Amino acid sequence: MKTLQNQKHIEDVLNKYKEHEDVLLKAIDFIHQKHKNQLRKSGEPYVNHPIAVANILASIDMDHYSILAGLLHDVVEDTDATIDEIQKEFGEQVAILVDGLTKIDKYTFSSKEQAKAENYRKMLFAMSRDVRVIVIKLADRLHNMRTLEYLPRRKQLEIANETIGIYAPIAHRLGVWSIKKELEDLYLKYTHPEEYEKIKSFVQSVSAQSELYLKKYFIPKLIEAINSFYKDKKPNYTIQYRQKHIYSIYQKLIRKNLKLDELQDILGIRVITDDISSCYTVLGIVHSVFRPIPGSFDDYISLPKPNMYQSLHTAVEGPKKKVVEVQIRTQDMHERAEKGIAAHWAYKENAYAKDNSIFSWLRDVVNSIKTKNADELVEAFKEELFEDEVFVFTPKDDVIVLPKGSTALDFAYYIHTDIGNHCQRATANGKIVPISYVLQSGDRIEIITSPSQSPKIEWLKIATTKKAKTRIRLFLKAKEKDISIQEGQKSLLKLSEKLNINFDQMIKTISTQLNMNPLDIYADVGFGKIPINRIIKLFSQEKEQKAVQEQDKGGSLRLGDISNVLFSIAKCCLPIPGDPVRGVISKTSGIVIHHEKCPNLQYALRNIPNKVVNIDWKTQDRLYSTRVRVLTSDRPGILSEVSSAFTKANINILEASTKTDNTNQATMDFRIQLKNTKDLNKAFEYISSVKGVESIKRIFG
Repeated sequence: MKTLQNQKHIEDVLNKYKEHEDVLLKAIDFIHQKHKNQLRKSGEPYVNHPIAVANILASIDMDHYSILAGLLHDVVEDTDATIDEIQKEFGEQVAILVDGLTKIDKYTFSSKEQAKAENYRKMLFAMSRDVRVIVIKLADRLHNMRTLEYLPRRKQLEIANETIGIYAPIAHRLGVWSIKKELEDLYLKYTHPEEYEKIKSFVQSVSAQSELYLKKYFIPKLIEAINSFYKDKKPNYTIQYRQKHIYSIYQKLIRKNLKLDELQDILGIRVITDDISSCYTVLGIVHSVFRPIPGSFDDYISLPKPNMYQSLHTAVEGPKKKVVEVQIRTQDMHERAEKGIAAHWAYKENAYAKDNSIFSWLRDVVNSIKTKNADELVEAFKEELFEDEVFVFTPKDDVIVLPKGSTALDFAYYIHTDIGNHCQRATANGKIVPISYVLQSGDRIEIITSPSQSPKIEWLKIATTKKAKTRIRLFLKAKEKDISIQEGQKSLLKLSEKLNINFDQMIKTISTQLNMNPLDIYADVGFGKIPINRIIKLFSQEKEQKAVQEQDKGGSLRLGDISNVLFSIAKCCLPIPGDPVRGVISKTSGIVIHHEKCPNLQYALRNIPNKVVNIDWKTQDRLYSTRVRVLTSDRPGILSEVSSAFTKANINILEASTKTDNTNQATMDFRIQLKNTKDLNKAFEYISSVKGVESIKRIFG
C-alpha cells in the first residue's frame, strides 16, 4: 500500500513538471541511494517522506527548484551528503534552499530549547532571503503531522503544540490556506481527540443534508437571479460548495458558546467570477434575493488581509430561514486564497519579486530577532507572527485570537454577549486586571461577572472590536429608549397643556402627520430627534406659511441709485441679516441675494461676472431661515442638548436630521429660523460648549 502510494506521488510530480523530468528523476535516485536502509517510526522506507513533501509542494504549484529541495531537504541532515555535493549535482539555487532547511544540530547547545531557538533563527534568516524555504518547511511539517500517530503521546503533543503556535500561523501569514487548515485540523486531532471526532462525525452527518438544501433551494434561486440580471450576456461564473474545516468549527463553538446542533452554517457557497466588478455585482444580487444578516459583511477586496487574501464575505437568510455563508472572489483571488504566496510565483533565473507585504514582513521579523538570545527568540518570533493579532487562552486552555490592541472587555464579548454585558473585571495570568487591560499574546484570561453590572457609555472607549462596540451600543440604545419614552411623553404632555390641545388628539395628529406610532414619537422626542419646535410647527401651519411668505419679502433692496429693486433670497445659501452678500441678476426673480461664500455665487463670478452686482440690502425685523451643520461624537442625548442650545439662543428649529458613520461621528443638519447673525453667533457659542461637539458651521449650496 505504501509503495503504491509512493509511486502515485512520483507520477503526479513528474506529470506536472514534465519539462524537468530528467533532473527530478535524478533527485529521486539520489535520495533512494542516500536514505537507503533508513526507516521512519512507522516502519516504512524513509524515502517516502521527502517524496510526500515534494507531492505537497506540487499540489500548491511551487516551482521545480522547490520540488527538488523538497526531495533533498533531509539528505544533508540525515546522511553523508554535503551542501557542496547538492550544489554540484543540482545547482546553487537548490543548494541554498536545502541549506536553509538543514538543522544546525552539529553544534553543541546548552539546552534543547536553545537548539530549537537557534534552528528557528537559521530558518528565519534563510526564508528572509528566499521565502520558498518556509513553504518547503510547511510541507515537511504537514507530512510529519499526517504521520504523527506513530510517535509516543508526549512527542505528539510537543509537535502538535509547536505546529499550532508556529507553523499554522506562518501558513496563515503566507496565505497558504490549504496547508494551514490541515495543520490546524491535525493539531486538534492529537490535542483534543474527543472533540475532533465529535465534530468530524457531525460534519459528515450534516454535510449531505446541507448540500442537498443548497442544491435544491438556495443555488437554483441564486443562479436564476444572476442569469436574469445579465440576461443575454451569459456571465462566466462558477458556484462551489464550501465546507468549514474542523478546527474552525471548534473555534466557533468556543467563541459563541454553542453546541454542535446549534450550528447553522457548516456548509456555505463560494461564487467565483471573472473580475472585481462582477464580484460586487454578484454581491448586490445575493443581497437583493436573500436577506443579509446584519454585521456579517466583510470587504477583503478593497481592504486585503496582510497575507494578501481577497474576497467578499457575507451571510444571508436563505429559504426556510437557514443561514448561508457566501464568499465571492475572482479566480486569481481563489488561487491566492488556497495557495497563498505560491500562487503568484515570480522566479526566473534567480530573480523574483520582493515588493510585497510578505517580504516586508519577513524582513521585519528577521530584524526583530537579530539581537535576541535563545530564550527570547521564540517568544519574539511568536509576537511577530501575531503582529496584527493577539492569541490568548481561556481558563480551559482554548486559544482565542483577537485583533492586536484588544482589551479584556473585547475578550468577554468575544466569548458571549451576556458575559460582556456583565463583565466587572478580569484576571490575566492569575492577577486581577481592569476591563480596560490590553491583552498580550500568551495571556490566560478569565472574566469575572456580576449580575448588577451593565454596559456604560464609557465602555465604547474601552472596547476596540466591532462585535463588542455593536453589543454595547445595542444595550445602551435599548436602555436609553426606555428613558427617552418616559421623558418624551412628559414633554409632549406639557406641550399639550401649553397649546391648550387635548393630549390624545395631539398624539393622534402627530402620528398621522409623521406616520409613526406613539411609542416611537415619545422616544424620538425624548432623544431629541424630533425637536419640540417641529411639533409646534405641526399645529401652527398658518403661522409658518406666513413666516415663509415674509421670508420671500425679506425687506427692500437698493442697487446704486435705484431703490425698491425686485429681489429674492437665494434658497441655496439662505443668507440672513448681517451676512456679507452680493446679488446675481436673474431673468425671472430680479436680483437674487447670495452669501459671499455660496458656491453658486462663486460660479457666477467665474463664468458670468457681468451679472454679479454689489447691493444694499435693507432687512426687516423678522425671522429668516438658514441652514447649519454640527459635527459631534455620537452619544445618547447629544441631539437633544444641541437642540436645547438653539432654543436658549431664541432660535426656532424648522427641520433636523442626523446620521452616524462607522467612526462613531454624528452629522446633524438643521434648518433654523432667526433674526440675524448676532443670534446665530450666540447659538454657536452655546453649541460649542456642548460636550462632544467637534465643529459647527453654516451650509452653503
